[in-house]
Amino acid sequence: MPTLRTSDNANIYYEEYGTGFPLVLFAPGGMRSAIDFWHTSEWDPIKSLSPYYRVIAMDQRNAGRSTAPVHGSHGWHTYTSDHIALLDHLDIEKTHILGGCIGGPYCMGLLAEAPERISSAILQQSIGVDKNKALFYDMFDSWSNSIKKSHPEATNDDWSAFRSNMFDGNFLYNVDEAFVRELAKPLLVLMGNDPYHPEAISRAIAQLATNATLIESWKDPSHDDTITQVQEFLMRHTP
Repeated sequence: MPTLRTSDNANIYYEEYGTGFPLVLFAPGGMRSAIDFWHTSEWDPIKSLSPYYRVIAMDQRNAGRSTAPVHGSHGWHTYTSDHIALLDHLDIEKTHILGGCIGGPYCMGLLAEAPERISSAILQQSIGVDKNKALFYDMFDSWSNSIKKSHPEATNDDWSAFRSNMFDGNFLYNVDEAFVRELAKPLLVLMGNDPYHPEAISRAIAQLATNATLIESWKDPSHDDTITQVQEFLMRHTP
C-alpha cells in the first residue's frame, strides 16, 4: 500500500495511474476528501485522464486510508505541507493539479506556496464563502465526531481551533480575492451551483484571475463535452 510518512507523523495514502506528465488530484468530500469519492463523482478523472497522464490521487489526512495526529494549530497550511511532501516523495518537479469541492482551496494552497511547481489548475465546483459558514461548521463537526475516539491527543479546544482555522476565513478560506487577482497560472473553473459550491465563487474566480476559463455546464459529460475540454486544456499547458 503506497503511503507517505510526513515529518509530523501523518501517513498519507496515495495511488498512481498511467504515465506521462503528472496530474495530482484532490478529491471532493469535504474533510473526508478521499480517492473513492472520484468514482462516484459526475465524472472520474482517474478513469478519463490516466490514459494520457501520470495521475496521482490521495486520501487527505484522517480521511479514507490516511491517518495523522490532530492539533489545534492545524489548518489549510497543514494540508499544503502534505501536498508538497507528496510531490517531493514522488520526485515531481512540476505538475498539473485538479481539485473538486474542498480541492479548490487545496489547489490554491499549492499555487500560493509552490507556484513554480504548478503548470495549470482545474477547480471543480470549488467551495467558498457565501453565507454558508454554518454548513461547513456542521460538515467539520460531523467528520470530527466520527474520529474523535481515535485522537485522544486532541482536546475540545484543539478541535474548535482547527475548525476555525479551516472555515473562518474569507473567499476561498486560504486565499483572498487579491491573491486570485494576481494569479497568472492557467485555470479552468468548472462552475458550482449549490450552497456548498456557490456559483458566485466560481464566477468570481474566473473574473478575477488573469488566465482563467469558466465552464458553466459540465456535470453531464456525455452532452457537455467536459472531458474533451479538460483534456484540451491540460494539453495546451503541458510543458
